[in-house]
Parts: sequence; C-alpha cells; structure tokens
Amino acid sequence: MRSYLKEFFSQFDILATGLVWCAGMVYVVPELDRGWVWLSILAGMVGYACNEYLIHRFFFHLKPPKNPYLLKLLKRLHYDHHVDPQNLKLLFLPVWYSFPIIFILSFLAYSVTGDPLLAVSFSVGVISYLLYYEWMHYIAHRPVKPMTAWGRYMKRVHLWHHFKNEHYWFGVTHPFLDMGLGTYKDHTETEQSKTVRNLEGKRKSS
Repeated sequence: MRSYLKEFFSQFDILATGLVWCAGMVYVVPELDRGWVWLSILAGMVGYACNEYLIHRFFFHLKPPKNPYLLKLLKRLHYDHHVDPQNLKLLFLPVWYSFPIIFILSFLAYSVTGDPLLAVSFSVGVISYLLYYEWMHYIAHRPVKPMTAWGRYMKRVHLWHHFKNEHYWFGVTHPFLDMGLGTYKDHTETEQSKTVRNLEGKRKSS
C-alpha cells in the first residue's frame, strides 16, 4: 500500500489540490471552535458528494457532441478514461477543470453566507471530499485490495460501471444517489453494454 500512497500523492493534480487544501486549513483551523465552521465544512463535503454523481452522470456521460471542442473536452475528462481505465494520466481530474468547480461552489457559499470564513470552510469541505473521491477512484483502478469493507464494495460498484454497463453506478464514493435516482441495479440482471469501453460509440450506434 505504501507504494500506491506514494504514487497517488506524486500526481501533480493531487499535489496542487492538496496545497490549496492546506492553505484553506491555515485559515480555518484557528476557528474550529465555532460550530458554524464545522457545519460549513460538512456542507461542502455533502455538496461535492452530490456534485460527484450529477456531473458524472449528466456531463461526463453526455451523448458525444458534434462540436469538436466539446468532444475533445469530454474525451480528456472521461471518454478516454473508459477506453483505457488503468491509464494514470486519465485517472485524475485536471486542476484546470476542478479548480473552477471549487471556485464556483465557494462563490455560491459566500453569496449565501456573506462570511469569508464560512466560504473558506465550505471550500475546505469541498476539497476534502474531492481528495477522498480521487483516492477512492484511484484505488478502484489500481491492482490493490482496499483496506475497508466499504472501499472493497465501492471498488466493485465502480468496476461494474466500467466493465458492465456505463448507464448505471455513477457514484464513486457512495451509491446513495444511484439508489435514489434509479441508476443502481443488480449487476447480475444488467445487460452487458456494447459501448461501456467506447462512449463515443453512442453517437455511431444511435
């Protein structure tokens, strides 16, 4: 496991995201005795847990667009990851994508609260869950057995999404929105998709 931890934390996008998290923590830690700070952190984590599912399902799995620039974007963010699920270069969200998401969510938090501390606390929660997501996604695609029963379960679920049917099991860290929104199925009763490894093939087959 040590070699995988080293590999994970040596990735540029993880290092950059981790540094932003540390900067946020420097601002937040002295205020951790305030209950609203903890609630803001929790809200940020819940927000990203929902964001994980919604973006994966409704953006990353868009029907292949005709616009070449949008197609290129989706290929980098997700389509090519389905073609080559073990490729480390395609495994992590690039900071040019994830940082704007963090900024937008943080700006919304500030718009609601009007408090810079709570907005930064919310951002810390978002980034904390993003790093957790990246770790869970990384472990799902590396030849390692997760240490916890939850990790082993979510690895199985995610691999169904990659090798069984791309229309189900969008959650990487949790299955709750899949269960609530009808995209969690019994994998033994789900048909094998012909485009699970070729999301661009949806346009050709439609």
